[in-house]
Amino acid sequence: MTPAPRFSPGDAVLVKDDWPERRGPCHIRTPHYLRGRTGTIQRVLGAFANPEDLAFARPAPKRVLYHVLFAQPPIFDEGEPGDEVLVEIFEHWLEPAEAKVMA
Repeated sequence: MTPAPRFSPGDAVLVKDDWPERRGPCHIRTPHYLRGRTGTIQRVLGAFANPEDLAFARPAPKRVLYHVLFAQPPIFDEGEPGDEVLVEIFEHWLEPAEAKVMA
């Protein structure tokens, strides 16, 4: 069964600030430099087998994959206003941006 997308183009999302590699061997496709960052859904790409499970020959449920757009200057501390980074991120790494608690 193909899961329904939780997010739509234009939705603000927060990449979870999670570090499973600190808990043991794992395969992660979400770039570390985006964890804890806010982006905008640009496109729903469909549902695909989770590569984090496939890497270890485990059953891999289908997960929704998105194109998420981020402003470049705050990520790399370089670039001009308007420079952007577009990344493919699976839904289980995303949450609504408003869920972020301000410290």
